Amino acid sequence: MTTTEHFQEKSVILDEAAMRRALTRIAHEIIERNKGVEDSVLVGIRTRGIYLANRLAERIQQIEGLEIPVGDLDITLYRDDLTEMEREAKPIIKDTNLPDINCKKVILVDDVLFTGRTVRAALDALMDKGRPEMIQLAVLIDRGHRELPIRPDFVGKNVPTSRSEIITVELNEIDNQERVAIKESL
Repeated sequence: MTTTEHFQEKSVILDEAAMRRALTRIAHEIIERNKGVEDSVLVGIRTRGIYLANRLAERIQQIEGLEIPVGDLDITLYRDDLTEMEREAKPIIKDTNLPDINCKKVILVDDVLFTGRTVRAALDALMDKGRPEMIQLAVLIDRGHRELPIRPDFVGKNVPTSRSEIITVELNEIDNQERVAIKESL
């Protein structure tokens, strides 16, 4: 995990209105690609992915008139970037709350797709919980630099970045503001 203390803001790439539009577009794309949302489940990756999944569920309900189940996933134990010391220190695990995912179309939701390692960990965690019919990936921001062969199905915005930059997603539920910014190393 990257801390933002040694970074300065370069630009805001999505404000509150742009985030709302991107999520509405993703909701429409999910409905279109899946020919509705029957037998579908949204699963947000902690932390910000769960808030985005809830927002997508609200928009889907407004559009389709159907409630789509939402779950959340804590991938802490599945991460491949924890050091031996961090593993031995017993990281804090939050509850994973999933609806039944067996034989369902699972739409995994995260804020930023970067190397693909978080998504790989989430896929491992999901497969330990059940056997979905299929898994699709929805992300608010795709910043590139993949280290694994993982591609999102639904993207709010593609933002080419350098490795010295980071993307910060701020949500009202956690940060008391709505925006996505790009920051660069000091």
